[in-house]
Amino acid sequence: MHDDMVPDTTRPPDSLVTTVHVVYGLHALSVLIGATSVATIVGAFVFGIPSIVAVIINYAMQSDARGTFLASHFRWQIRTFWFAALWMLITFLLFITFIGIPFAWALVIGVGLWVIYRIARGWVALASREPLVIDV
Repeated sequence: MHDDMVPDTTRPPDSLVTTVHVVYGLHALSVLIGATSVATIVGAFVFGIPSIVAVIINYAMQSDARGTFLASHFRWQIRTFWFAALWMLITFLLFITFIGIPFAWALVIGVGLWVIYRIARGWVALASREPLVIDV
């Protein structure tokens, strides 16, 4: 069992809870930028400054959350970013082949919706002070 999935008995400091809210906010800002500009949602999420700053904060503060329900949120946010980046790489590879372009656009839309879901689900769980269950 991963450390993030162990039930916590430690109440995290309010400042750390606020930090996780800020990180979700930064990710949401990237999604908003992608949805309201010529960028795609997933493109703005992976390459946008707010999300990059959010991931840096995640890595810098992750150790402070050990043993609390916030550890699962840090891991959730980091995994969301890196899996979105992986899917962007696959999308790029499809785009460079003429026949793969329709599949690439479908991936861009699908991954964008997945990113929105991950941010919303995580933020709702954080508001309820609940951990996120993360498989493997």
